[in-house]
Amino acid sequence: MSSPPLFNYLLPFLGAVLGMGIVFVSRPKKPLAFKLVLAFSGAFLLGITIFHLLPEVFSKTTFQASGWIIAGLVFQILLEYISQGAEHGHAHVKENQGLPWLLLLSLGIHAFIEGLPLSNQNELLWGIFVHKIPIGMVVFFLVWETRVATFTKVSMLFFFALMSPLGSLLNDYSTLLQVWQFQITSVIIGMLFHIATTILFESNQGHAFNLRKLLTILLAFGLSFIL
Repeated sequence: MSSPPLFNYLLPFLGAVLGMGIVFVSRPKKPLAFKLVLAFSGAFLLGITIFHLLPEVFSKTTFQASGWIIAGLVFQILLEYISQGAEHGHAHVKENQGLPWLLLLSLGIHAFIEGLPLSNQNELLWGIFVHKIPIGMVVFFLVWETRVATFTKVSMLFFFALMSPLGSLLNDYSTLLQVWQFQITSVIIGMLFHIATTILFESNQGHAFNLRKLLTILLAFGLSFIL
């Protein structure tokens, strides 16, 4: 069941703003419990992809989803060469320097594309909302310590938060994109597979057992299943 259009636009925007707001208010050198938030978002995205998106694209027997999924995975790898892995929590903060335009462009393209099918994918909508919280935290770190004017910083953060809603808005009013919904969803599956699995692998650095992280991941899988 699809959500109301305004809700589709607001939720990913609010997720990004929430992440930015957490960092702005707490002002830590590193986000509080950032690794747990990141692990939850990765597991939640992976669960949404496996439990909801994959069955949908493979339910259409006349459509070959596999190639499009691989294309999305490869495209995400290319984007991460530019973003330096910021989609899965790598914040390379450089104080007193200019805005990292290429990095922000890569993140913006990623956010725009993942917003395209949100009006038709209620489960993915919630997955993107959760994903936007740690990404909003990362983008705030990347932008706020630069030497540009405060107005420019706020404008860039606001523009980034708008990218997924803009993708959703374009899709809602483009008949061409609506015809390609299975292809778009398959590409996004590939992108999310890469992001989610990378988050989960990197959140277990050192391969040390962490009960809190395990419980967080299990909770995320459970919630993604019952959506």
